[in-house]
Amino acid sequence: MAWSTREIAELAGTSLRAVRHYHEVGLLPEPERLANGYKQYGVTHLVRLLRIKRLVDLGFSLSRIAALGDDDDHPEKALRTLDAELAATIERLQRVRVELGLILKQGTPTDLPPELAPATAAVMSDADRSLTVVMSRVLGPQRLQAYADMLRDTPTDPTDREFDDLPADADEPTRRDLAERIAPHIRTIYTKYPGVAAPHIDARRGELITKTAGAAIRELYNPAQIDVMQRIHALLADTPHDSQR
Repeated sequence: MAWSTREIAELAGTSLRAVRHYHEVGLLPEPERLANGYKQYGVTHLVRLLRIKRLVDLGFSLSRIAALGDDDDHPEKALRTLDAELAATIERLQRVRVELGLILKQGTPTDLPPELAPATAAVMSDADRSLTVVMSRVLGPQRLQAYADMLRDTPTDPTDREFDDLPADADEPTRRDLAERIAPHIRTIYTKYPGVAAPHIDARRGELITKTAGAAIRELYNPAQIDVMQRIHALLADTPHDSQR
């Protein structure tokens, strides 16, 4: 019995393009051609094609099928590896569904992890929001939770809006005055949420956190705002406590 390319594709439940691709990548041997140039497939080709189709349906990639060679009758090791990969994929997709449910229910942003998304419901400047997105990628789980708790539970301060609106050419007295008024608020935050003051402790990439935060701050805030941050840091350093050291 012999079949054409179209017939063998229909028997295997696949497409002409798939059959041709299997030839191209070496998974399916090329059959002999008739005098008219048409390919003539036999039972051996059909069995091989059905096995390829079955493994593809199970989730094997073509490169992995090729690596199996002739061991495609019961590739136990490959099946166990694939099973573990599928289990991890299912777990990831389940987490994604939970997060999507929260986003749809609470109307929270999609660019932040679930710990931080509800906390950012309060009004944030574009710069603060962008910095939060960046920090969410480098903070460790404990510090991320501390950051989320701080954002959620700390009321806005009158100086927040002043800092957001500070022009790049603000004079020195204005910058000094603002820093002196913000510093007590930051000191209170560090006392209540010591984890925020030491973000590098359980960071995912501890060696990069300072560099990443610094680069983000330089790009997101204007020179006057950065100067105020530096002044606040200096003011807090003058009255150190455990969480600031």
